[in-house]
Amino acid sequence: MSSPPKKTIVLGASDNPERYSNLAIKRLRAHGHPVIGIGKRKAMVEDVPVQTETSPVQDIDTVTLYLNPNNQKAYYNYILSLNPKRVIFNPGAENPELEKLIKNRGINVQEACTLVLLSTGQY
Repeated sequence: MSSPPKKTIVLGASDNPERYSNLAIKRLRAHGHPVIGIGKRKAMVEDVPVQTETSPVQDIDTVTLYLNPNNQKAYYNYILSLNPKRVIFNPGAENPELEKLIKNRGINVQEACTLVLLSTGQY
C-alpha cells in the first residue's frame, strides 16, 4: 500500500550521516519520493544534491523542517512562496510564529517526525 510520490523539500539537509535530515532524505528516496535538499553546505546524500540556494519549485507536496526556529526565519518567505500542501515541523523545529503564517495560507501544518510518518505509512 504505497502512496503516490510526494515531491519533498528537506530544509536543513546535511550530508552528515548522524543527522536526522540525512536519514530522512535516504528514507524518502527509499519510499520513492522525489527530494530536494537545501542546507548550509553543498553536498550529496546518495543521489540527492544538497544545494545552498533556494530556487522556485513547482508542485511541492511537503516541506520538512530540520532547522531550529531561529534558523527558519531566513526561509519564511521561501516556504510560503512554494505553496506546499503541508509543512512538517520535526522535533526541535516547532515554531508557533511560522506555523501561524503557514496556517493562514491554508497550508497543512504537522508537528511530527518525518521518519516516523514514513515508517508507519502515514507520510
